[in-house]
Amino acid sequence: MANTIHVDIVSAEGQIFSGEATMVFAPGSQGELGIAPRHAPLLTTLKAGEVRVQSEGHEEQSFYVGGGALEIQPHLVTVLADTAARARDLDEAAALAAKQRAEDAVRERSDKVDIAEAQAELLRAVAQLRAIERLRKKR
Repeated sequence: MANTIHVDIVSAEGQIFSGEATMVFAPGSQGELGIAPRHAPLLTTLKAGEVRVQSEGHEEQSFYVGGGALEIQPHLVTVLADTAARARDLDEAAALAAKQRAEDAVRERSDKVDIAEAQAELLRAVAQLRAIERLRKKR
């Protein structure tokens, strides 16, 4: 087990993944993080994007997270996501529609709070589309 790290990905809806990995990649707020077994402890926030879990002898698994927190311990990675889904379960048409609505909202709003909310929604929709595109390239 020294060559693996346990990974838990959870959101308000429940646990989406629990298992061993040889490498984990996550969209940290300050950039992409690569996490290997025995990584130094770290606590950081996540931006919307894709979490990738690599396991020996298994195909890489991809998950979309809509932001959240990431805790790393030497033998445990915990992703506490605002929202989470398996990349293969994402709906491309819904993500495209959300992106369009967010772009329209950014153009039409004058209130700074409304603009910030629309921009955050736009970032989440773009992150979903990137996860879908990456999954499509794997096939």
